[in-house]
Amino acid sequence: MKYGYSKIVELPFEEAIAKVTQALASEGFGVLTTIDVKATMKKKLDVDYENYTILGACNPQFAHQALEAEKEIGLLLPCNVIVYQTGADVHVSAMLPSAAMNAVENDAIAQVAGAVENKLIRVIDSL
Repeated sequence: MKYGYSKIVELPFEEAIAKVTQALASEGFGVLTTIDVKATMKKKLDVDYENYTILGACNPQFAHQALEAEKEIGLLLPCNVIVYQTGADVHVSAMLPSAAMNAVENDAIAQVAGAVENKLIRVIDSL
């Protein structure tokens, strides 16, 4: 099952994070969490890891709709967007809410997931 939407961008790693954050804001998302996986791996495991950042993005309007429809949906929030580097390539990927919410049998959740997914795809396509 495909669970993410990805693109290789022609940007330096840090600039890609900034551009993704801006693009998310233009679609009504804020970034609630930023996890620097490289720094965490070094600090916790003393492992050298590639540049890899997880952005926990949230659109408050859609989050509210989803929580009203299904209280337990918070287990699947926020929407993660990742930026990582392999060699010279910088990848940006967003989760596909339709895949993540597939197990939730609730039509209201499916509608919210579809709307959020369209926005996240626009974010990735805009880079």
